[in-house]
Amino acid sequence: MTTLDPTDLAATTLEDLFVRRRTPKTWSERPVTDEHVAAVHDAVRWGPTAMNASPMRLLLVRTPEARARLAAHMAPGNRDRVLGAPLAVVVAADTRFHEHLGHLAPHVGGARDRFDPDHDGRERMARENTWLQAGYLVVGLRAVGLDVGPMTGMDAAGVDADLLAGTGQRTVMVLNVGWPAEDATPHPRAPRLDFDVVARVI
Repeated sequence: MTTLDPTDLAATTLEDLFVRRRTPKTWSERPVTDEHVAAVHDAVRWGPTAMNASPMRLLLVRTPEARARLAAHMAPGNRDRVLGAPLAVVVAADTRFHEHLGHLAPHVGGARDRFDPDHDGRERMARENTWLQAGYLVVGLRAVGLDVGPMTGMDAAGVDADLLAGTGQRTVMVLNVGWPAEDATPHPRAPRLDFDVVARVI
């Protein structure tokens, strides 16, 4: 298991993870290593998913050639963001997640065989649980001091056909990841809805 460097850990209070953190516009020049991402994944992979299916897959896009290919599928307003971030991560849902259920859910007998013919059901379950895991990942990256810019404005099918061809994986979002820079969020923070607007008690 990859271990986290305690010197990289930010205080993991709700205020630190959500209130003080922002989606950045600029980044520090400090690199984001594979080891940084692996250490966060080693922790957040334990977050719950349906049947422990764990369908999230990550493509770390580093080389200039691969970054240009990814940027070509992004909406115009997101292309420079992908090209300028220290690391771009394609978060994808593995529609073949059921192939790992013998290992991940040994307590559910015959799960792989039951899912095998149900492609639509597998894709739905993969996407729903990948969204859940992506949330864990964003919070985990923030917890170690990284900034994250999630994006869904793209031709996802184009990313699938280009960068994920032959994998059975379907693009859900792209995360730009880096260390915070000074003045990374120059505009005022947009408001959020209050609890009494979003919640009911019955």
